[in-house]
Amino acid sequence: MSSAKWAEPPAALADRLPLDAIADALTAHGWWAGDDALPREVTDRLRAELDRLEDEDRLRRAGIGREIDYQVDRDVRRDRIRWLNRDTPVQAELLDFAGALKVRLNRALFLGLFEFEGHFALYPEGAFYRTHYDSFRGAANRLVSLVLFLNPDWQPEHGGELVLYQDDERTERARIAPRDGRLVLFLSEEIPHEVRPTRAPRRSVAGWYRLNTSIGGQIDPPN
Repeated sequence: MSSAKWAEPPAALADRLPLDAIADALTAHGWWAGDDALPREVTDRLRAELDRLEDEDRLRRAGIGREIDYQVDRDVRRDRIRWLNRDTPVQAELLDFAGALKVRLNRALFLGLFEFEGHFALYPEGAFYRTHYDSFRGAANRLVSLVLFLNPDWQPEHGGELVLYQDDERTERARIAPRDGRLVLFLSEEIPHEVRPTRAPRRSVAGWYRLNTSIGGQIDPPN
């Protein structure tokens, strides 16, 4: 199943999203969440791709930090990930969808988003990700974060909510259950967030839209 292409072009699926509502929510509140953002057949194929990667032992423990600061710290996060690439049609079309959404966000909000990077994420039972920002303030390397959930029949007792906080990192803005097809967008530098401990395997795609911060011959993001 994971090798099959989507029934509709990624750009058409991006056009179905309520861009005006997304733009208003990001401007006013810093985040937006929408249900059934992608058809069930798409999330089924993405979940099958993630399960295939797990079966082939191609998921790796996630870490924190970038480049020389990168480290694995199981007190902070315990998910396992695989970075997206274009090796299979389903991953290529997911990246095409993210690219189409980038164009539409730029048109709506004049954000200057340059590139999307993302990964599959599997949270085994008991896994979590402590409160953090996806980008340091002023770093401008990640501007908008994206999460797409891949969990059919998710129940409240399974936990695993994505919790978005105010600046004090204690007051909740929103507590979002990881139900299948739910898409979340939020400002990477502005919204501290966490993944609550999960009591069932929790699957998602997580990614970020980055700015082009290349300067002085230093390419960032790298090719």
